Amino acid sequence: MSTPEAPHAERPAGEPVPRARAKGEPRFPDGPKADPAGSHFERRIRSFQPRRSRVTAGQADALQRLWPVWGLDVDGSRRLDLAELFGNGRPVVLEIGFGMGEATAQMAAADPGTNVLAVDVHTPGQGHLLHLAEERGLANVRVANGDAIILLREMLAPDALSGLRVFFPDPWPKKRHHKRRLIQPKFLTLAASRLAPGAVLHCATDWEPYAEQMLEVLTAHPDFENTQDGGFAPRPGFRPLTRFERQGLDKGHVVNDLLFRRVPHDDRAGHRAGDPA
Repeated sequence: MSTPEAPHAERPAGEPVPRARAKGEPRFPDGPKADPAGSHFERRIRSFQPRRSRVTAGQADALQRLWPVWGLDVDGSRRLDLAELFGNGRPVVLEIGFGMGEATAQMAAADPGTNVLAVDVHTPGQGHLLHLAEERGLANVRVANGDAIILLREMLAPDALSGLRVFFPDPWPKKRHHKRRLIQPKFLTLAASRLAPGAVLHCATDWEPYAEQMLEVLTAHPDFENTQDGGFAPRPGFRPLTRFERQGLDKGHVVNDLLFRRVPHDDRAGHRAGDPA
């Protein structure tokens, strides 16, 4: 038996009533898969929590029409050719977790010479970002659905990325959940392998204890160096102030940015060779 629809406001005259899906029928036949990687990879602690919320008619339309053109499922089955994916050889920045996509769209519009590969598991956000990309003519945006770790490890080549953005990741505030936080030494080692020398990892969070942990693990990692003098960075003008962030600031939250550069391979090797035994 199909699940009944949740209560909703009265539909405008002429708007079609959505058909109930049969059991096992995909939510969006031509859109993102529910679990693209399936059980093909080892079980591990996930740093993300899939969120299920209502998909609007506009988001559903964007997912159906635009996913085959600008979307990709993170299934881990192949190595991506980024030049083929975007239709050009411009530098590519990976954004992990983009929410509803407003900041992603603004940054892509402000820098059309940079391609943005944005990955998330939030279906309404995927649809909204696709809608924004079409509405604003953003040919430099592609939307990925699935686990960012599988995307980095299985589908991107070494040194493929010119930048990596992780804005407001889940802080997992309870101590027993800290192991789920994304910014950990093992993740940084993987990320470094996919970042070109000199590429910048840009993190931002409004959870101060997580910011301190990020600063600690990034400072200690041999593949990264702080672009600041040992601390946090002022919010760069190119990172938009989102509604989510503004709400946090109104509540007294402190937002910290971290900008760390991928150490060039030769510099890293020289640094390690000179380390004391």
